[in-house]
Amino acid sequence: MSVSPARLNAISAANNFRVTNTLAFKESHSAALYGKNVFNEKVMQARLPKAVYKALKKTIDSGSPLDPGMADIVATTIKDWALEHGATHYAHIFQPLTGLTAEKHDSFLEPDGKGGAIAEFSGKQLSQGEPDASSFPSGGMRATFEARGYTVWDVSSACYLVENANGVTLCIPTAFVSWTGDVLDTKTPILRSMKSLDVQARRILKLFGHTNIPYIAATAGPEQEYFLIDRNFFLARPDLMSAGRTLFGARPPKGQEFEDQYFGVIPDRVLAYMHECEAELYALGVPVKTRHNEVAPSQYELAPIYETANVAADHQQLIMTTLRKVARKYGMECLLHEKPFAGVNGSGKHLNWSLGNSVQGNLLEPGHTPHENMQFLVFCAAVIRAVHRHGGLLRALVASASNDHRLGANEAPPAIISVYLGDQLADIFEQLKKGKAKSSKKAGLMHLGVDVLPPLAKDAGDRNRTSPFAFTGNKFEFRAVASNQSIGGPLAALNTIATESLDYVATKLEKAVKTKKLEDAVAELLTEIATEHGAVIFNGNGYSEEWHKEAVQKRGLLNLRTTVDAVPVITSKTTVAAYEKYGILSKRELEARRDIMLEQYVKAVNVEANIVVEMVNTKYLPASVRYQTELATNAAALKAAGIKPDTAALEKISALIVELQGSITKLIQIRSHHVDGLQAEAEHYCHEVLPQLKAIRVIVDSLEGIVADDTWPVPTYEEILFIK
Repeated sequence: MSVSPARLNAISAANNFRVTNTLAFKESHSAALYGKNVFNEKVMQARLPKAVYKALKKTIDSGSPLDPGMADIVATTIKDWALEHGATHYAHIFQPLTGLTAEKHDSFLEPDGKGGAIAEFSGKQLSQGEPDASSFPSGGMRATFEARGYTVWDVSSACYLVENANGVTLCIPTAFVSWTGDVLDTKTPILRSMKSLDVQARRILKLFGHTNIPYIAATAGPEQEYFLIDRNFFLARPDLMSAGRTLFGARPPKGQEFEDQYFGVIPDRVLAYMHECEAELYALGVPVKTRHNEVAPSQYELAPIYETANVAADHQQLIMTTLRKVARKYGMECLLHEKPFAGVNGSGKHLNWSLGNSVQGNLLEPGHTPHENMQFLVFCAAVIRAVHRHGGLLRALVASASNDHRLGANEAPPAIISVYLGDQLADIFEQLKKGKAKSSKKAGLMHLGVDVLPPLAKDAGDRNRTSPFAFTGNKFEFRAVASNQSIGGPLAALNTIATESLDYVATKLEKAVKTKKLEDAVAELLTEIATEHGAVIFNGNGYSEEWHKEAVQKRGLLNLRTTVDAVPVITSKTTVAAYEKYGILSKRELEARRDIMLEQYVKAVNVEANIVVEMVNTKYLPASVRYQTELATNAAALKAAGIKPDTAALEKISALIVELQGSITKLIQIRSHHVDGLQAEAEHYCHEVLPQLKAIRVIVDSLEGIVADDTWPVPTYEEILFIK
């Protein structure tokens, strides 16, 4: 019997790994690192001429256009700063519809005509680039031979330096559009939706008597869950390498059932990795705040502080890149797939969202007596109305082949989009259905009965981890966002549907206050919204069967279980109307995004099918047949010696081998079936191919429990998740 060398080598290497990378954390405090590689406001103020600095600051703070004549001055200043820090190249960083980050590098050096070179960087080079747009997803908006695309500098997101062992690159955050002006990225819709949100929010604040109203920005703080495993295990698993998740794997004897992983002591190797990730992110100005063990073994979380929405989206891409990059320095692999391991929790990216500015503050801050805070109730009601009207869109924009494995499981919210308000606000909205709200449930103090422990401030309501869209104090938390995706799509959608709802609210109030007091107009409007849109408010257990029946049958909420069910909502009449009204995306651009999502779904499941066929034919079947042969040889030897052999194990493994061979043949036949149209093809992969992949997995996982351990060809869950 042969032993799998790849598996044994992986176990040995993982067990013997020792951290050699060290940071001089005692010599340099993290505060000194923060923003050191960023062309931030402090650097701008120190280096730019006063008039240029003020103009640039105004553009960043208010979204007003930057005088093109100043671009050359800004470019020269950024170039000098970058060269002083060792930069040799600059790169326009953009976010195409792959969901990843893309970049094109150019050298600062240009020939001087005298046999030498000089460093040049003009305002045009800062403001505009031209990467090839033909090979990025376009949903049919661009033919392969139509290559021209443009990157455009996002002035409101700071330039930064990325250090490499052999050099430094100046990175310039940009938007990305085609030669025809079609939006080919996730950033442009965020910027457009932020502008429209500001306009509508100002209308409401003016009704409440505000006169000094700075730019109202959407803010975001996306939490990031991820798995860390030893890279040797990763390289020994073709499914992890190519699909990002294990397509096979029997559950280990111990998983997460003891609930001992959550907020447990962080392993030394992982903690060292976290320190280096944070050091890199601090230098890039990313305000990471929280780190801890998550629920599943080898699962962790990182969370930043709130930032302006477009900056948060840029920083979120940097976070994912940094997590992956640094992991390899510590002999690990960072897995951002939503469900890399069956039977334990998957990973999400909880998108915390709010809006406000420096003068009026957070517009979703309820205060101590929310029932009396008319302004807060108007903004909160507008969001509730938006989610009720566009819940299907929010579900669609977090849909993917990978997130389908997570949504609705015990660690993730269900596919039904509902709003959790907590006891205090839910009670207020119940009062509003009957008329004016007259009271708020009070927060209080909890006395723990121990003298050395001070009284504990108790919130007015509990939290609900089963809700996809929950109010959590002064923000809404969209918990269905996938760990591996850009937050650009969901973020732009939240801004857009909130814009539409704020527009509706402002229009109603502006008309009503012509004949009645603002207080009476607000009371009538809040009662209308609470009555017509209260069906989306749910504070109970989102996992229960009772809720699923009630949500669909009694409340009329959508239950879009899979990507193929959800994605068509992106081009529904209500979605197109909202996006086109505020100039976020055209119908054509929305159709392109729908098609790209369906195409990505088909490709993802097809890759998994390829891997299943490969792994079964080259790993699992050979290993199983070898063990079958060993059992048969043993049985024959016993029979020859006059001993009646027990052939139960041989019969079981033989039956499983036959079943596995038949299932692989069936999978190949299913995949050879062709259908017309992306939607039909996605449905075929969803309803035919995926169930067959699951059926094959059941057989292989059963074999894992029978075949001799010393011949099993790949690392097991027990090894991957618990050897750290």
